[in-house]
Amino acid sequence: MTTFQQKNITVSLTTFSLILLFFLLRTAQLVQSNNFNESSVTQLWIMVAVLAVCATVLAMIVTHTISATANAVQSGEPNFEFDDLVDERDQRIDHKGTHITYRITSIGTFIAMLTFVLGQSPLIMFSLLILFGLIAQIVGDAMRLRLYQQG
Repeated sequence: MTTFQQKNITVSLTTFSLILLFFLLRTAQLVQSNNFNESSVTQLWIMVAVLAVCATVLAMIVTHTISATANAVQSGEPNFEFDDLVDERDQRIDHKGTHITYRITSIGTFIAMLTFVLGQSPLIMFSLLILFGLIAQIVGDAMRLRLYQQG
């Protein structure tokens, strides 16, 4: 049985993986078309931020609604209560996932700052910050799911 937390993590992992794919494809397209400039890159950053919030929230709502509806149909009685209680195991798993997320974000920040110190554009530095932030979230979520599956 998949818990409330596992569903949220799965939705987050899927959403951020798709956003990362979009970010990479759009960045490659901007570089290829020699359109990697302040206005187009800023639009991309804003789009990624809006997608991260809106898509994740919407996907979680849809996921939990469909899951509750399927359970109601299966059991024959409507039950739209969510078991969103968090125990020590959930807290430990979340802590470990957050820890790896912070480590990757820190390493990514160092690399991004290093590119700026070595003379690269601030656009590259900030794009790397977003890239490593997305990667960190994905790795953290993957770690959380793996820990839940291990029991």
